[in-house]
Amino acid sequence: MMTRARKAEEISDISGRFGRAKAAFLVDYKGMNVEQVTQLRKNLHTLESEMKVVRNTLAKLALNDHPDIKDGLSEHMTGTNAFVFAYGDASSSAKALDSFSKDVEQLQIKSGTMDGQVLDQDKIKYLATLPSMDELRAQLLGTLAAPMGKFVRTLNEVPTGFARVLNAYKDTK
Repeated sequence: MMTRARKAEEISDISGRFGRAKAAFLVDYKGMNVEQVTQLRKNLHTLESEMKVVRNTLAKLALNDHPDIKDGLSEHMTGTNAFVFAYGDASSSAKALDSFSKDVEQLQIKSGTMDGQVLDQDKIKYLATLPSMDELRAQLLGTLAAPMGKFVRTLNEVPTGFARVLNAYKDTK
């Protein structure tokens, strides 16, 4: 049994995690074995995310510090729940959860929050389809580099064309 001081510390810790996280997802892990939970935690750790099993009553008290998301998440807090806090790229964490839930049917994504808005299952699945931040950066870099590359190739065509003309003239003589 937890003491009041321990409960207050746990509530403060959960509230702090909600404050630091870019996104948080509520999942039901009932029926998963220890190996599956450990594998999910390892997958999430590489993505700057973590899974924390939280008592529903403590989580609801921690959400009092975040009233904009409290109502949306509180209604889904029934049964065995865990929160996945995404401190890095939220879409990567959503992808990991979505792919893991396809492999392990016991894992169910209930709800989530991102930027102060509550996400339902459909929005989380859509978030999982979005490219990660690294992919978006690569696409932007490619878009920015394309005109410069085209310009360099165009500049290179003038001397190349001149060399071809000279070569053709040499062949005729």
